[in-house]
Amino acid sequence: MRRARRREEACALAIGGLDPGGGAGLAADLRAFAAAGVFGCAAIAVLTVQSTSGLVASRAIASREVLAQAREVTRHQRVRAIKTGALGSAANVRAIGQWLAAQPDLPAIVDPVMVPTRGGARLLAEGALRAMRTSLIPRAALVTANIAEAAALTGARVANVRDARDAALALCGMGARAALVKGGHLGGARAIDLLAIGADVIELSAERLRLPPTHGGGCVLASLIAGRIAADRRAYEGAPRAVLVDAVRWAKRAHHAALASARDVGGAMRVLVPE
Repeated sequence: MRRARRREEACALAIGGLDPGGGAGLAADLRAFAAAGVFGCAAIAVLTVQSTSGLVASRAIASREVLAQAREVTRHQRVRAIKTGALGSAANVRAIGQWLAAQPDLPAIVDPVMVPTRGGARLLAEGALRAMRTSLIPRAALVTANIAEAAALTGARVANVRDARDAALALCGMGARAALVKGGHLGGARAIDLLAIGADVIELSAERLRLPPTHGGGCVLASLIAGRIAADRRAYEGAPRAVLVDAVRWAKRAHHAALASARDVGGAMRVLVPE
């Protein structure tokens, strides 16, 4: 009998919210990790009641339970990158920030999820912004923020590309090694994202798509980036800036294609399935 050949695979770990409808949160993260060519792992920080018609309710998991999940996975599996999404509470933000501080060589992509695309509940407590600024953003290899998130974190209005550029630099000033401020909600014929790495800013432009309502787009983009870095972790260690820029560019292409072919699985919003 032939023995099956052992194949060692890299893993990426998402820490975030569980969306029962599968469109956003950890389910979307795992699809993105698979598209990036890595094995996806997930630790639940927020339980939600939601579907593709919006968020009804959410509840943060106790920090000790979130950390127990993350520690168990990273202790035994080849986790090469972390992606954080909805964390629910200030206590969870602080706990994950402290945990990441203890392993600075593990790249963390921070998606500072606060409110859903549709629905009345929140995915981050209103009082958790300070913890996000002081405990988690300084641990990030990259922060990926939409316009509303960038404005909330920096305390500055973000109404145009110049504002987005300033916001990306401000997020780096908070300690993030890099920041991507996404311009999908700004006006203009093209969607322009601003990627700041230290004091340098790269403008990333794409054709603006006319889309039906979708959700999970931010989760997918951040996880595509995290998955790409995990898949190319050895190169990242040698040239983090070059690999990060490559990962962001690749992720944007995959994300754009997934947006263009967003799937209708019922409900009010479509979902992304990157390939």
